[in-house]
Parts: sequence; C-alpha cells; structure tokens
Amino acid sequence: MKQLKTGLAAVALFASLTVAGAAYADITIATAGPMTGQYAAFGEQMKRGAEQAVADINAAGGVNGQKLKLEVGDDACDPKQAVAVANDLVNKGVVFVAGHFCSSSSIPASAVYNENNVLQMSPASTNPALTDEAAVKGWTNIFRTCGRDDYQGATASKYIVTNFKGKKVAVLHDKSAYGKGLADETKKGLEALGAPPAVYEAYTQGDKDFSALVSKLKAAGVEVVYIGGYHTEAGLIIRQSAEQGLKATFISGDAQNTAEFWSIAGEAGEGFLFTFAPDPRNKDTAKDVVAKFKAAGYDPEGYTLYTYAAIQVFAGAVKASGGVDTKKVSEYIRANTFPTVLGTLGFDAKGDVKDPEYVMYIWSKGAYAEKP
Repeated sequence: MKQLKTGLAAVALFASLTVAGAAYADITIATAGPMTGQYAAFGEQMKRGAEQAVADINAAGGVNGQKLKLEVGDDACDPKQAVAVANDLVNKGVVFVAGHFCSSSSIPASAVYNENNVLQMSPASTNPALTDEAAVKGWTNIFRTCGRDDYQGATASKYIVTNFKGKKVAVLHDKSAYGKGLADETKKGLEALGAPPAVYEAYTQGDKDFSALVSKLKAAGVEVVYIGGYHTEAGLIIRQSAEQGLKATFISGDAQNTAEFWSIAGEAGEGFLFTFAPDPRNKDTAKDVVAKFKAAGYDPEGYTLYTYAAIQVFAGAVKASGGVDTKKVSEYIRANTFPTVLGTLGFDAKGDVKDPEYVMYIWSKGAYAEKP
C-alpha cells in the first residue's frame, strides 16, 4: 500500500509540474510576409516591427507570466506559398499571426488560420475582401490594423477630381488582389464624382518593359495616371514614362512607402503622390519605440509600426481575457480599445480598424513626406 501511495504521489507531482510548465510555456506567435522576392522591403518592415514588439513585451514581463516566442514565415507574396506558410505556422503551434502583407496572400491564408483556430491580424492587407468574406462566412478571428482600399480609393479619387479637374485620367492595375482592388475602388470613386477615367488598363507583376503601355497613355493624351500596384513596377512605369516624354502626374496607394521606390524610379519619381495613413513615426505614442529603432540604425517606415501595433493588441487582449483562447481573445478585441504605437485602436464587427484615415504623400529628392 505504501508503494502504491508513493507511486500515486509521484504521478500527481508529475501532473502538477506538467500543468505548471504548460501554464508558463512560451506563447508562440508569428509574422508572415515577403521576406524574400521583389517585395522583401516590406517583409523586412514587418519582421523588424514584430521583433521589437516581442522584445519590448518580454522585457516588460511578458504576458500573464509567459514570454512571447516569434516565428517568421516567408510567403514571397505568392498565394500558394502563403497557404504553405500558414500550415507550417499552425504545425509549429502558433496561436497568432501578424500577417500577411499582400492581400493575395492574406486572403487564402485566412482559411487555414480559421480552420485551425489561429487569430490573424494583418498590418498591411487593404483589400476589403479579407474581412468582408470572413464576416459573411461567420469567421471571427480575422483582423487588420491598417485601413481598407474603399477608404483609400475614395481619398485618391476625391483628390484627383479636386486638384485635376477636367484632366484626362488613366487608372492602371497589376491584376493582384491589392492592386486591382485599389484601382477599382479609385475608378469607382472617380465615376461617382462624374469623372470616369479615360483609360483603364492592366499590366503584369514582374514586367520590366512598359514601353507599349506608356505609348498607349501618350496616345490617349493622359495627364494623370493612377497606379494600383507595388513600388517595383510603379517605379519602372514612372521612369520609362519620363524617358518617353510622357508628362503626367502619377498617383498611387500605400505600397509606395518604401525608400526602395526611389532607387527604381530615380529623379523621375519627383512629385510622385501616394495615399497612406498619417505617418505613425510622428505620433507621440510611437516616440519611444521609434527612438529605439533609430538607435539601432533602422528607420521604422511603412508597416513596421503597424506590425508592432498588431502584436500589442494581441498581447493586451490575451492579458485581459486570461489566456490565448482565440474565441475569447477575438471577442475581447472587438469589444475594447487598445493603446498602441499607432494611438488608440478599436475594431468593428468585421475586424476592421475603426476610423481609418488617409492623407496624401509626395516623393521629393529621394524621400517622402505628407503633402502640405
């Protein structure tokens, strides 16, 4: 009998230690985006933002006594690769993903995260379908800290009609979920304001020669060109337009907020306009974090702080709800607001950030800034 009691005590002790160990195990989270490929500049932004957020949260004691552990997924902005990355992260025990970057990656990956009860919060995917489709399907685990293309397109179209009244406008897109979605929302806005574009044309991601497209724009007498796409192609279109003598004002969306744009467009990029939220680097709420980045020799441009904020929201919701249960955490996120480097964030029923704001930026002398 004594041996039996001893054995039972040992089992009980082992069980208690196992439970305690589980309670204080790391919380595995991830960021996922284009760590390689032509959009790797944005993957770098996300990785840096996630790493700093995890470091700062862990340095402050972690979340409910647990430390955050970061995994990084590289989808190269390829939809199929994004699904593979999502499955890999699930297999690694990830409970939260700050990602992906491209809408064409976030949307298919979201199905994997929903099926496996993982919370997803994209810092950069602006296509409305990400949260609209999730809401229709009854998914409650999909969020974003950035705005949507319908807001961004409305800002661009209003700006064009106000500042270029009577000018011939072309709307271009790269066929991607992000680029086409943004171009279509801008086109819709122009049409609603009584100024439909004279040209609506597609090009292909990865193309290098846009001479035929530029010739078409010249022949149509276009004076304003709106580009729904990424900086890699936009920079080439603008440079080749200058080389072929097309004198037009170029406007685009938030995927132009990387210093890499100027290395592609060169001086032809002077005066290039794009929409983005008010620069988070200038917010008082981001001052200390921005100082840390700059002290380490990194400028936290673009979506760096949006990724940081996504992890802040997750950590805050886990702390308040008492655990990582996705249903409880998601419900808490929708019902509350969160102090972040972006300011106070709240989310609507679909998981979109409330009251997104877009302003116009201008490239000049190799740098971009909010347009006065």
